[in-house]
Amino acid sequence: MAQYDIDEEYAGFWEDLLREAELTGEPQNSAFFQLYANLAAENGDCADLTYTPARKEGRGRAGFQVDGYAIDLEKGELHLAICDFRTERELQSLNAEGIRSLFGAVQRFCELAGQADFVRGLEETSSAFEVAWQIHEHRALIRRIRCVVFSNARLGTRKKTVESATVLGAEITLNIIDFTRYCDIITSKGGAEPIELDLEDLNGEPLPSLEAHVGDSACKSFLVVMPGELLSRIYGLYGARLMEQNVRTFLQARTKVNQGILRTIQEDPSMFFAYNNGITATATAVTLKPGKSAISSIRNLQIVNGGQTTASLLNARDKARADLSAVFVQMKLSVIDEEQVERVVPAIARFANTQNKISEADFFSNHPFHVEMQQISRRLNAPAAAGALAGTRWFYERARGQYRNEQALRGPAQKRKFEAEFPKNRVIQKTELAKYRFSFRALPHVVSQGAQKCFLAFAQDVGKQWDANRALFNDEYFRNAVSEVIIFRWLDAAIGHADWYRSDRGYKANIVTYTIAVLVNHLREVHDARIDLAAVWRLQGVPEALQKALLQLAPQVAERLKDPPSHIQNISEYAKLQACWAAMSTATWEIDEDVLACTVSADEAKQAQKDAVEVKRIDQDIDFEVRLLALAPRAAEIEQLAIQRRLLSPASMKALGRLKAGGAGLTRAERGALQDLFVRLEDSGDAGRALVAP
Repeated sequence: MAQYDIDEEYAGFWEDLLREAELTGEPQNSAFFQLYANLAAENGDCADLTYTPARKEGRGRAGFQVDGYAIDLEKGELHLAICDFRTERELQSLNAEGIRSLFGAVQRFCELAGQADFVRGLEETSSAFEVAWQIHEHRALIRRIRCVVFSNARLGTRKKTVESATVLGAEITLNIIDFTRYCDIITSKGGAEPIELDLEDLNGEPLPSLEAHVGDSACKSFLVVMPGELLSRIYGLYGARLMEQNVRTFLQARTKVNQGILRTIQEDPSMFFAYNNGITATATAVTLKPGKSAISSIRNLQIVNGGQTTASLLNARDKARADLSAVFVQMKLSVIDEEQVERVVPAIARFANTQNKISEADFFSNHPFHVEMQQISRRLNAPAAAGALAGTRWFYERARGQYRNEQALRGPAQKRKFEAEFPKNRVIQKTELAKYRFSFRALPHVVSQGAQKCFLAFAQDVGKQWDANRALFNDEYFRNAVSEVIIFRWLDAAIGHADWYRSDRGYKANIVTYTIAVLVNHLREVHDARIDLAAVWRLQGVPEALQKALLQLAPQVAERLKDPPSHIQNISEYAKLQACWAAMSTATWEIDEDVLACTVSADEAKQAQKDAVEVKRIDQDIDFEVRLLALAPRAAEIEQLAIQRRLLSPASMKALGRLKAGGAGLTRAERGALQDLFVRLEDSGDAGRALVAP
């Protein structure tokens, strides 16, 4: 794990927390929850959580606490969060007694939520009712409760997971993100925090293995017979963190239960090894027992193929109470150097023989779209905002921690210069971009589904557009995206500070995205107009007439969201439905027509996009011509490597022939064939990447 000064990190944490509270208008405890919840979801510790603070002080069984929840009925999982927020500016300690107290408080809430009288006694508009009703209504389907403690204190012991007794007939696991773990995650080079497995502790003995590599290979491979009971236990403890977190940041792993696998487990467990294809996994290190080919520990285990098998084992154990003692699973384990993980693991996942086809959207975290956005953000100057002496730039963070890493590489003077050029409030994380863009695409129900599902939908959308026309992703695209960020963040803060919201807090994330979507939809359907994003970019702020319209609309949206149809018990869940957006998009709203001063016609918006695409195409053509001139002397080497790797098509072979002759007379189709070939060679490994590098 990265080295850092924890006291310095704690001071930085408080800066981030106070900035978040000021920008959003939320209390510090709410801002604290969001900081930790976002990080925990990205790391795979939990699903996207809804903030539902519910607390009753009291000793023993009188008190309870829960601060956030998510429920996945398909997996039978309930995720609960409980906050241990310390207001002291010096780092405190969290001891074993404190952990027991927190865990007891959330267990008591679950027990109470199982009682109809308790749920009926809660105010229906309260956070406590929202989470209690979900637990009570679905208690028969909940097989596993994953409880995570968010604490800005430092844990006295490094034991990270504790198994507990059952509650409501479901097994509970306790996961703790103390401040040390918080720092470990944010300094983990943008990937998920590595899982450390002590197999001797979990299994009682090391796992025998067969080495399938020679000497000091860059990638060491092992064949392992994994006990089904052990695999289900590991998945029960770590869940989504085990499923391709280095490949699918913020994307949900395909871990549906396979009925055929279940039947084999229940009816013929001794044949499971023979019938099942096994799993493919990666790790960054293993420890072998001295003198034996037996693995005693694994660092950063990731299952890149075999999610169905793994999920089905846990399902059989939890739901069917199946005996897994006779079930064994073949595991192909590849041990990869940490520096090579980002490149090699996605390739292994792509080439593994999967039961469920993995689409390119699943690898969107490594998509060149992000590289393009990053490159534009580093060179594109924003106009100076009102009152500012100089313009700044917006920092697109395509991997978590890029901004802080850029700071860490600089001395004090250079750090100040960097922060002046890229202020902290102008950082855009790739996972945030999805909610901004989809809000302005009038898809608030998708945004309301949470960061993971929203990002997946965004990945699929951008992936299709990228394949159809990469020139769409140009300077104007980035400027428009930034303008949407400016409007979204301004509205989020304005609502947070509004008196009407402060008197009845809750559902702000839904209110913000729905308010923007309602206005965008109104302008489009009634006036055939679009918000003038170019004006927002020039101003680096929200025009007054647009502010007025949004502030007029927001309380109307909030009132309707909080008054759903009579059969709806849960507002957060309602906001995720297409039916909610259908009702909101066809409703009548009071919107001051002065907002039209901040719009352009649909035709103007389309023409601006068309012009930007044409400029981008010209730039791409020039860049590619320069690249062809540089690669022409290497055409024979490129052809030889492409033949070895079976990457040549008839079209690319013909185009390479012309390139060997100097490249004169290449048609657009031949240029396209060469471009596709270069991409395939870059994806094929270091040799290909080095050979065709621009």
